[in-house]
Amino acid sequence: MKDPKTQYALKGQNQKLSAHAPGYRSAWARLRKSQRSLGGLAILLILALIAAFAPSIAPHSPVTVDILNMFAPPSTSHLLGTDEAGRDVLSRLIFGARTSLLVGMLAMSIAILMGTIIGGVSGYYGSVIDSVLMRFTDAMMSIPLYFLWITILTIIGPSFLHVLFVLGFTNWMRVARIVRGDTLKYREFDFVTASLALGSPHYRILVWHVLPNVMPSVTVAASFGVARAIMAEAALSFLGLGVQPPTPSWGNMLMDAQTYIWNAPLLVVLPGLCIFITVVAFSMVGEGIRISLDPTLVGR
Repeated sequence: MKDPKTQYALKGQNQKLSAHAPGYRSAWARLRKSQRSLGGLAILLILALIAAFAPSIAPHSPVTVDILNMFAPPSTSHLLGTDEAGRDVLSRLIFGARTSLLVGMLAMSIAILMGTIIGGVSGYYGSVIDSVLMRFTDAMMSIPLYFLWITILTIIGPSFLHVLFVLGFTNWMRVARIVRGDTLKYREFDFVTASLALGSPHYRILVWHVLPNVMPSVTVAASFGVARAIMAEAALSFLGLGVQPPTPSWGNMLMDAQTYIWNAPLLVVLPGLCIFITVVAFSMVGEGIRISLDPTLVGR
């Protein structure tokens, strides 16, 4: 039978922890005061809506070729003109937003899942498990990622799914380091000791008590990680190793347009500008989340 005093101590310790841990409600209140962060959120919301409703928003099919209408200037029928194959540039930019955002967010979701599992297990159990997992993490971090991506995609072939999994399974190391550091801190708290005294198994303590307190740090890492994944997808598509035509992405639009940079500079400027705006928006939101979850940084 569980000791009521122990249960009361555990409840009090959990309340004490929640008072010191950053709350999402108070963090959102601080985040709303940052105009830069709200601006970034607004941009990302617009991009998300454009990506979600791309088939309804795009004025033309992004893959329809019209060789009689190549390099057409902006007009009422083609607001941003056409490319070297007569395809509508605006429609390709809209569908490219869907591709780039999907790759960035799904790849980072894979990285967060892997990093949280590896970092949490390593930090909580320690000892030999910690040494093995962290040495593996260090080994992965020592590899130049762009060379690794190029090598893997050259072997298995470029495609949307291949890029997604390659980016996801090679970007978890930063998350693992962050989760391990926070887990080492929280496992020493009294609520862990009290949970063990009540007979809770280690995996339950890790999943239900330790990892939820690590999520604010993971949220910050994810916001910056999505921006890095979008840039990586664009770079790989530019090299011909990313999303393959006719599926439009901002990266392969840049690759297709590099030959015509002097004759049709808009074909290069527009997708590059989309990548720039998206990455800056994610960075603004990530910085705002980082500051809002750490009250000591507010006002700096």
